[in-house]
Amino acid sequence: MKNTTLNHEERYIKLGLNIAYYRKLRGLTQMQLAERIDVSRTHLSNIEAPNVPTSISLETLFNIADALEIPVYYFFDFKEELPAGRKKNT
Repeated sequence: MKNTTLNHEERYIKLGLNIAYYRKLRGLTQMQLAERIDVSRTHLSNIEAPNVPTSISLETLFNIADALEIPVYYFFDFKEELPAGRKKNT
């Protein structure tokens, strides 16, 4: 059986970067957003970090979207480029 976390690593990275983008667009710190969605700042930091692909529950994703007052599908507008220093898995 394949490890699906590894298969979706790039998607988790892009998802986290999009969450960070919209959080910053709203002028919130990680701590402020974490408090609004009732998770630790460390967990939110791990979700957003491009060097730590972290899976996220739908519940948390929906809570983040609600707190940022955006449709959840905005987080899935993935760009083709990866963050600096990251390589595509082949």
